[in-house]
Amino acid sequence: MTRGFTRILVPTDFSPPSDAALATARMLATRFGGSIHLVHVIEDPYTSVAFATEVYGYMPPGVKETWEREAKIHLDGLLTDADRAKFRATTEVLFGSSAAAIVENARENDTDVIVMGTHGRGGVAHLLLGSVAERVVRTAECPVLTVRGAAAGRVPARNAAGRTAVVV
Repeated sequence: MTRGFTRILVPTDFSPPSDAALATARMLATRFGGSIHLVHVIEDPYTSVAFATEVYGYMPPGVKETWEREAKIHLDGLLTDADRAKFRATTEVLFGSSAAAIVENARENDTDVIVMGTHGRGGVAHLLLGSVAERVVRTAECPVLTVRGAAAGRVPARNAAGRTAVVV
């Protein structure tokens, strides 16, 4: 039995591969009549780095709220009013370890598929930075579609504001 992709989670780090993943999610949502939930994860410096408290000391008041507000502005800029209406698109800023937060959000929202960009790093860069996409693929309970570069070989168009604007 096949199932449609009616709940699509799209994590973004605001990079070109993430833009390509959003374009792919728009295509899937159009085909399956699905909704898009766009999220950005802000890494908590106290939990994501070894010896974080020794490195960072303390976080000044209001910094976390400023990060959240700025991320929300960027997220909102990725969706048009037409996206919000057509795909019942929503945005959310999450805090924590990127892969774990994405997988937990997918589980909590009964997501059918996660569509996410991957930078395709290899060698030393992969060893040092790891791969959020790889960790999500390994731990998610739903299918994960990774998108590298421009979606399906198509470069998304840019609107006047320089934001991705894909016509589906």
